[in-house]
Parts: sequence; C-alpha cells; structure tokens
Amino acid sequence: MVLSHMGSVTSPAHSPIALPHPTILASDLRLTLGSGTSAVEILKGIDLAVPQGQTIALLGPSGSGKSSLMAVLSGLERASSGTLQVAGQDFVGMSEDDLARARRGRIGVVLQAFHLLPTMTALENVATPLELAGMPEARERAEAELIAVGLGHRLSHYPAQLSGGEQQRVAIARALAPHPALVFADEPTGNLDAATGAAIVDLLFTRRAEGGATLIIITHDETLARQCGRVVTLADGQIASDTLA
Repeated sequence: MVLSHMGSVTSPAHSPIALPHPTILASDLRLTLGSGTSAVEILKGIDLAVPQGQTIALLGPSGSGKSSLMAVLSGLERASSGTLQVAGQDFVGMSEDDLARARRGRIGVVLQAFHLLPTMTALENVATPLELAGMPEARERAEAELIAVGLGHRLSHYPAQLSGGEQQRVAIARALAPHPALVFADEPTGNLDAATGAAIVDLLFTRRAEGGATLIIITHDETLARQCGRVVTLADGQIASDTLA
C-alpha cells in the first residue's frame, strides 16, 4: 500500500482510509540554511502525517535531507516555512526556548554518536536530564530504565568503562526514561558491529512498544527498515516514496 503524505492509505481499488489522529502533521515544510546567494534549500516541501504509535524508517542517500527532517520534526531545528504540528503544538511558530520546553519529556532522541557525558556515571547520564526537567524521583526512574535495558550492574560505571553497545543502551535509557510520546533514532547502530546492532534494534523496538511511543528511525539498512511499519524514502529534500510494510 502507498500512503498519501497527509495521512490516508490509498489503493487503486479502494477509497482512502483515514489513519489515526496524527501526532506529527507537516505541510509544505521547508528548511533553508544560509542567506542570499549562499542560501541552500535542504527540505523542499515535505508533506507528512504520522499517527501515534507508528514506527517509521527514513531512508535515502547521504545528503537527501533525512537528518535535517529529523531535526525539524524533533524541534532541534526550526523550519524556514510551512506548517508543523507536533502533538498539537505549532513547532514552526515557536521560539528556540519554546521548542526546548516543548521537547522536554515529550521527545526522546538517540544518535549514532552516543553523546554521553564522560564525567558522569551511567545512572547520572540518565538521571540528570530528568532532574533538570523537574521530574520527580529522577534517580529511581533512571535506575529502573537502566535495569530495563540490561544495565542494572553498570549503574556506577563511566562511559569509558562501557562497551559501545552498553553506551548505546545508556543512550536509549536516557531517551526513554521520561516516557516520551515521540522517539527519534539517527543511525542508532552505525557505530556497532552487526550482532550488537541487532540486539540494540530489538531493545529499541521492545522498549518503544512497551510505552506506545511513535518511533522514527533514520537508517541506511534496508533490513532494519523492513522491520518498521512504514518506510519513507527521501531524495533531494523531498519525499520520493511513502509505503506501509
């Protein structure tokens, strides 16, 4: 089946079927970096509707706009024009401070580079963002999440004392500890060997399912993409295809 970008499934023999209420709704979304003669248009009119709880793979060659789209959808970058509603909030009209507040506790991000603070233990890396967000029982929640990802025996270890797979588990725990409605993962297995990467993917899917979050994964791995319920392929800043698995 092929998806119309604004949130309905279409087929030659049937009329469109409405999808659940979208947690992300983008229309003519554009991102331009630089100005004047040096301006470069990165996203060129993205139309996308994502229902709550869906798992999406973003595919496309390097430079197609995948990471830029993730940055805009997650509120890490503000779009230049178009409309973007995320969980009912207008992300295009927000200031950077408002975007930071909107992300807090609602959006989790897992990156290829783990971005753990080297001077903090695994427990502190997960608990500190919760504490900064004012969440109650931050350390208890962080410990429970680390236990859930199989690192209950590594709470007091620093990143340098952890393997790559363990560091990514800490990063997943940090992203999911606030129980966000939206989780973005940018090449989450890119720095890992195949076996460790497969285990990390299984963990990410399991933890996401337990919380009912929407998951959007940027990947070059078509095998991983096929594990997702929907595959959106980008080319030159535009959606080239959008299909249900």
